[in-house]
Amino acid sequence: MKRIIITIDGYSSCGKSTLAKQVAKELNYVFVDSGAMYRAITLYFFRNNIDLENKEAIIKAIGEIDLSFAYNEANGTSDMIMNGENVEVAIREMAISERVSLVAAIEEVRTFTVAEQQKNTINKGIVMDGRDIGTVVFPEAELKIFLTANPEIRVERRYLQLIKTNPLITKEEIKVNLESRDYIDTHREISPLRKADDAIVIDNSFMNREEQFALVLKLASERMN
Repeated sequence: MKRIIITIDGYSSCGKSTLAKQVAKELNYVFVDSGAMYRAITLYFFRNNIDLENKEAIIKAIGEIDLSFAYNEANGTSDMIMNGENVEVAIREMAISERVSLVAAIEEVRTFTVAEQQKNTINKGIVMDGRDIGTVVFPEAELKIFLTANPEIRVERRYLQLIKTNPLITKEEIKVNLESRDYIDTHREISPLRKADDAIVIDNSFMNREEQFALVLKLASERMN
């Protein structure tokens, strides 16, 4: 079977990363968490008080950032490493979630990140999730998935994820955050969130992980053969 590129785009809290990790592990493919890369850049900007209106400061900051992934044996996935520091937990904090769409909309940030994402793809065998992977990063991908789900269900999923580490979080906070991110992601001038013309839409509102996983594996197998 030939090795292919699989892209999984869609809205926040639709389970893109979870699905991408499952598929990559099953196919023995490389998983690249594009969202984690944008979150890491956002964390760096946040820690260093980078003015998002100051283009010179943004370009300088980007030049100071080194991103990589390190395999985590405990959970079988890859952690985000920024400038030698494991920031996997820090980039999931609400303070970063509230800012990441704004940072990701900056042209210089996207140019830098897309270039990083496109490295080492000559042998394919890649699963990547994000907002513009099938439209901008890998428009030639053999399999493109676009995930969506009911907004109320997305809020509930995000709440169950965050309550474990932030017991004071409220569903209203999450609802506002997701609505804001959706608006920014779909209305930004640079690489807005949209479905690629040849992407397959999967509404997983009432699907469990096993059903979704089986469907995507079937689609991947068809293209690999």
